[in-house]
Amino acid sequence: MSLYIGLMSGTSLDGVDGVLVDFWAGAVRTMSAAYVPFPAALRAELLALQAASPNELEREALAANRLAVLYAECVAEVLMKADMKAADVRAVGVHGQTIRHRPELGFTRQTNNPALLAELCGIDVIADFRSRDIAAGGQGAPLVPAFHRAMFGEKGRTRVLANIGGIGNISVLHADGHVTGFDTGPGNVLMDAWISRHLGTEYDEDGAWAATGQEVPGLLAALLSEPYFALPAPKSTGRDLFHADWLDARLAPFAGAAPEDVMFTLTRLTAVSLADAIREYKTEAVYLCGGGAYNATLIRELETELGGNVAVKSTDALGVPPNRMEALAFAWLAFRFGERQAGNLPAVTGARGERVLGALYPR
Repeated sequence: MSLYIGLMSGTSLDGVDGVLVDFWAGAVRTMSAAYVPFPAALRAELLALQAASPNELEREALAANRLAVLYAECVAEVLMKADMKAADVRAVGVHGQTIRHRPELGFTRQTNNPALLAELCGIDVIADFRSRDIAAGGQGAPLVPAFHRAMFGEKGRTRVLANIGGIGNISVLHADGHVTGFDTGPGNVLMDAWISRHLGTEYDEDGAWAATGQEVPGLLAALLSEPYFALPAPKSTGRDLFHADWLDARLAPFAGAAPEDVMFTLTRLTAVSLADAIREYKTEAVYLCGGGAYNATLIRELETELGGNVAVKSTDALGVPPNRMEALAFAWLAFRFGERQAGNLPAVTGARGERVLGALYPR
C-alpha cells in the first residue's frame, strides 16, 4: 500500500475534513474518512484573523497551535476507522486555514503549525502547497484542477467540476486533455455571513431560508458589478475581497429589503456567477462538490441559469462524496510531493511552469 492522509479546512470555517487514501499502483482508493468540527471560539478567532487586528501575530500563532491539535484528532480518527497505524502512512497533506490570499502582492497565508502536527501524529507532514506556485508567478489557486484531471479526465468528453465551498471554483476538463480552472467568486461565504447575522446559524441548511425569499430588484446587478467577475483567468479570490463589509457597501441602497430576500439574492449570486463561468464551455454535465452541493435552492437556481441543457450532478456520480473531494486532493498533492512530481497546472494558475508543491516536516 501507499497510504497518505489529506486534511482540509476551507473558507467556510466549519471544521476539518480528513481522508486516508491508498495510491498504490496508480489506483486511488479511499480507506476511511472523518470530520472534526471547529470549536466555536476557534472558528470566531480564525474569522477575526481574516482582517487586520490587534496583536494578530501572537493570536495567529496560538490559533495555528489549536488548529494543529484538531488536525491531529482528525488524523487519529481516520487511522482508527481504517484500523491502521501512524507507521503505515507515508505522509499527511494539509492545506492549513487561509487567512490571507494576495497573489497580486506575491504571498498567500495558510495558518498552520505543521511541525507541531508532525510531532503530535508521528507522520511526515507536507504543507504550504500554494507558495511555490506563487513564487513562480502563479495565483497559487485553484490547485484542485490538476487532481481533477488525474482522477476524472476522459478523452473525448468535456466535464466541469464545480467546488462550492466558501469560494466557488471550477475545473474544466476538456475533451482534448487540457484543463481550464479558476475561482468564480463567492460560494457560501456571503450566504453564511448573512444567515449568521440574522438567524445565528452557521449556514442555510438545504437552502431552506433562501427558498422563503425572492430576488431583490436591482441587487443582483449591483453585486455582479464587482470587477472581479469580469477579469480573465487565471484568477483567484477569497475573503480578502468577498466579506461582510463588501456586502454591506452594496446593500446600502437596498436598506429596506427583507433579510430572506437578500438571502435568496445571495444564493442567486453564487448560481449566476458559476453559470456565467460554465456556460462558455460545451459540457453535458457539471459535477458539484463542497458544501454547496447540499444546498437544494442553490442547485435549482444553477440548473435554471444553465437552461436545462446541462445536467447538474453531485460528484457522488463520479465516486467521490462532495464533502471529501478537497481533502482527497490534498492527499494526492502530498503523494505528488513524495514522488517529486508537479502538483500545479500553469495553464490554470498562471505560473511560469510546473512545480513540485509543498514543504516537508519530517516526523
